Amino acid sequence: MSKLLSIITVTYQAEAFIENTLRSIFSQDEQDFEVIIMDGGSRDRTLELVQAYVKQIAHIVSEPDKGIYDAMNKGMALATGKYIYFLNAGDTFAGPDTLRQILKDLQNNPDVLYGDAIFVNPSGKAIGLRSEVSPHALPEQLTWKDFNKGMVVCHQAFIARRELAPNFSMDYRMSSDIDWEINCLKLAHQIQKTQYPICRYLMGGASVKNLKTSWKERFQILSKHFGFFTTCFNHLIIILRGFVFSWQKRGKYW
Repeated sequence: MSKLLSIITVTYQAEAFIENTLRSIFSQDEQDFEVIIMDGGSRDRTLELVQAYVKQIAHIVSEPDKGIYDAMNKGMALATGKYIYFLNAGDTFAGPDTLRQILKDLQNNPDVLYGDAIFVNPSGKAIGLRSEVSPHALPEQLTWKDFNKGMVVCHQAFIARRELAPNFSMDYRMSSDIDWEINCLKLAHQIQKTQYPICRYLMGGASVKNLKTSWKERFQILSKHFGFFTTCFNHLIIILRGFVFSWQKRGKYW
């Protein structure tokens, strides 16, 4: 019998992070979900740590891939849940009952369920909600058009109905999740916001370490959805907004 939610975790050389993620999932007393581990062929202790939870995991796959989005696509192909959720190695649910709250909200049959994320620095300290720490305010009624000035919801706080979720585009190496969320929202009719943060998001991922590539891809993606000249204008607003936000919040979170 298929589960309500498929949780897909992509790993590679994640021995320092994967146990926190799995503990966050399996410490919650819930049953209506499955976990899929897509590993890129780790040579450290990642798989050894995953094996400790083998009886609770639906699929463990370890093989070379073409990057994180290829691995995420492979995970979706294995998923049987009504909904898809990607929780990266190192990220965790926001609290000890978050999964219960998610499963309860999914009973409302939304096409997309989204919420806020708690930013966590590499030392494990919670910095604050993404909607407070970044210039991206979280809309009460999210639509794909809210992405015209950037990614307003991180994919770790975004859950989509599996039947409407397309594959991630392999045209982008760092920012395909923005494109994927927009495409999901374009197909969605019922979109629901949670009243609680969904995840604790570990800062310093691949897109942060490759900012130039990430920014270039983001511009390409937004141009595709909103038009080149509109995206040029919006990026001027993004830059100005970033300066104003940094000035207003100086010293508060860092």
